[in-house]
Amino acid sequence: MSSRLVGVGVGPGDPELVTVKGVNALREADVVVVPVMDTGERGRAEATVLHYVPEEKVVRVVFALNERSDRGRREAAWDAAGGRVAELLRSHGSVAFATIGDPNVYSTFTYLAQTIAELVPGTVVETVPGITAMQDLAARSGAVLTEGTEPLTLVPVTAGATVLKEALAGPGTVVAYKFGRQAHEVAGALRETGRLADAVWGSALGLPEESVRPAAELDGAPLPYLSTLISPARRDGGRGGKL
Repeated sequence: MSSRLVGVGVGPGDPELVTVKGVNALREADVVVVPVMDTGERGRAEATVLHYVPEEKVVRVVFALNERSDRGRREAAWDAAGGRVAELLRSHGSVAFATIGDPNVYSTFTYLAQTIAELVPGTVVETVPGITAMQDLAARSGAVLTEGTEPLTLVPVTAGATVLKEALAGPGTVVAYKFGRQAHEVAGALRETGRLADAVWGSALGLPEESVRPAAELDGAPLPYLSTLISPARRDGGRGGKL
C-alpha cells in the first residue's frame, strides 16, 4: 500500500471553522502532524486539532515557520522536518498535516509535500481545503470581498510595501497577509492610495484575544505577525454596479 500524506486546512483559529471533511481526515489518519516553532509553544493548528483528536495521536514537528533571512537555516529545518514526517509515513502509512488556513495558500505544507516526494517516492499527496483568514475576517467585519467583475488580489506584506501599493492602485479588493510588523507602512500605503476609509484589519480571529478594527485606527504600532487586512474595492455604482 502506498503511503498517504494529507494536508488539512484547519482554518484561522476558530475550531468551529474546520470543515466536516477536514475533521474526518484528521480522525482517519494514523497520526496528525502539527508544525511548531523551535521555541516550542502551542500554535493555532495544534490547538485546533486537539479539539478533534486525542493528544497521543498528535506529533509535533519543528518547522522554521518565520525564518526568512537565513536560507541555509530554513532549508536545513525543512529537511529535518521532512525527514521526521518521512519516518512517520514509513511506520504508519497515513499521516495528516494540519495547517492554519488552507494548505494551498501560503502554507508550509507545500514545501513538506515537495520534500516527501523525494524522500518517500510513491506517496499519495492530497489536500483538504480550509477556511482562510480573509474569509473569516470578511464574515466578522461585514466586508464584502468581491462583487460582479471585481478582481481580488492577495498580497503577503513580507514581499514589501511596494507590492502592496501597486495592488491598492488597482480596481479591486486587496487583501494583505502577515502585515503586523509593517503596520506603519501599510497605513501609509492606504492613505497614499485613498483606500483607508473602508479598510479593516483583524488578528487572532476566533480566539479570545481577537481584534477586528477599522484600518483608520492604525497608529503605526506593531501588530501580531499574522494580522490580516481587507481593503474593499471602490464601489460607487450602486447595487450591482460592477456586473
